Amino acid sequence: MMQNCEIAIVGAGVVGLACALRLAQAGHQVTVIAPEDDETGASYGNAGVIADYAVMPVGTPDVLRNLPALLFDRNSPLAIRPALALAPWLLRFARESLPGRAQQNATAIAALLAPAASSWKELAAQIGGTGLLKPLGSLYLFETEADRRGTRFETYRAHGIAVEAIGRDALGQLQPGLPAGIGVGAAFFPNTITLDDPGQMLRHLRMAVEGASIERLATRVTDLARNKGGVTLRGPGLNLQARRVVIAAGAWSRKLAAQAGDRVPLDTERGYHLEYDSPAPRLIRQMTPVSRGFYFCPMAGRLRVAGTVELGGLEAPASPHRWAVLERGARAILPDLPEPDRRWMGCRPSLPDSRPVIGASRAGPEVIHAFGHGHLGLTLAPITARLVAALVAGRTPELDLAPYRPDRF
Repeated sequence: MMQNCEIAIVGAGVVGLACALRLAQAGHQVTVIAPEDDETGASYGNAGVIADYAVMPVGTPDVLRNLPALLFDRNSPLAIRPALALAPWLLRFARESLPGRAQQNATAIAALLAPAASSWKELAAQIGGTGLLKPLGSLYLFETEADRRGTRFETYRAHGIAVEAIGRDALGQLQPGLPAGIGVGAAFFPNTITLDDPGQMLRHLRMAVEGASIERLATRVTDLARNKGGVTLRGPGLNLQARRVVIAAGAWSRKLAAQAGDRVPLDTERGYHLEYDSPAPRLIRQMTPVSRGFYFCPMAGRLRVAGTVELGGLEAPASPHRWAVLERGARAILPDLPEPDRRWMGCRPSLPDSRPVIGASRAGPEVIHAFGHGHLGLTLAPITARLVAALVAGRTPELDLAPYRPDRF
């Protein structure tokens, strides 16, 4: 039997739920379609940061110069498996890493990041999550003087990011849990907000969605087809006719986008984390050892160590080696860490230019894309929801969406 709805949101991660809530608040009848939550997705397992400073794309001239070494070093922050299947994506990634393209990508990312913190404060207040926001700033730890020299302070400041270069004494004051002798200084981003518990914030958001009388269909969309009345969505136990569809299925969005008429070079970036239970805070502020590619993330009752980049598709099992790389790196900074209490791996959507896809399908506005946020899904969820709501309402969005269009490829 065919069901009907006004707007269907495909995906129930942080982006999909934020879009659903925003559209319901604007008076639309909204249905969310996604499997039951098991809290294993990237919206729960991330570094818990509203990353206002993350203007640089993954692909930069520095990364391009070091790409062969990164690909063949099993212990590098970047891992690729299987490399052959990813060859088309890697060619695009290499092109996007050239100086001119990398600068354009940074400018596009910075435009989205500018309202990220204020957007999150607004959303958190609406869903009862304000107490989970921690305005403590974030640190990029320099283990050597070479780390300091390689940090482009002028690039951050050119994009309006507040950043301070600090020495070892100031680092010790900002991060009192750091062992003596670790680090020569840091870049301090004073305006960065972190989350005490990303999973708890998602639970607040889920409850707000449920309270807004948004229907939830616990299944997966496998087929999308346009028709005169809008769009038909089908899947196990699903036969739904929607006037409009928002694709916000993260790393699972490529097939649906193609069915909508948009060939998007989306691939899967797998994130890893370890957690160490710690009733007393082990560290005060989020901190990234810049040469190691992961984050120390102080959270409620635990320390999360999250990061590295593994391009490896949706189906491959987790790599024990990637967890081992994280564990060795964490102990290089905090030698007294015990065995981790938990390990996690989740899939993020990754595009060669590090820009998300936000905008109407080239085949018509019945389908709106809101996926591909990479490392910035948590950060950009509320502003993405505002942009999607403007498109649905027929208003000019507050940001120029040309850099994020699905047909830019």
